[in-house]
Amino acid sequence: MKLVVSIINSDDSKQVQQHLTKAGFFVTKLPTKGGFLQASNVTFLTGVDDDKVDAVISIISQFSRQRTITVDSPFYTYGDASVPTQPMDIVVGGATVFVLDVEQFHKL
Repeated sequence: MKLVVSIINSDDSKQVQQHLTKAGFFVTKLPTKGGFLQASNVTFLTGVDDDKVDAVISIISQFSRQRTITVDSPFYTYGDASVPTQPMDIVVGGATVFVLDVEQFHKL
């Protein structure tokens, strides 16, 4: 058995959850926040048999997409002076997926 931990942009989370559930996977949803942008994400925990991992990853991949956004970068501090920096384009979204071995599973 495996535990699939997937971190997904909040904008994509509803579709990912709907399609995982529709495919018969049980999903635990945890609201999370990224460290760099402080953007809202959702972390899904999905316990699956080893042979179902690829199906879960396929659904996540299909319904979570990357996009480019422009963000105001923070002020750069040099000595006592703070200098504003230029806005920058960064890629957000997509998914980060971890697959972990599960030694035991109990549904009580």
